[in-house]
Amino acid sequence: MTESKKLAEEYLRLGGRRKAKVDDNIVSTRIWDDEPAEADAYWSENIAPLDDKRRREVELLLPSMNDV
Repeated sequence: MTESKKLAEEYLRLGGRRKAKVDDNIVSTRIWDDEPAEADAYWSENIAPLDDKRRREVELLLPSMNDV
């Protein structure tokens, strides 16, 4: 299991609700609902500080906005 997968899985386990948005190979995340404080803190402490490449790897492992 890669470090990116571990980070994404732990974020989701904590109740994280961000969704990956991929458009023209640009990756970002969207969040509409409040998420648990633990998930928000985990994102802020462990994922947000990553360099762009590593953060993108984590974001691509989140559920996609395109998933039905």
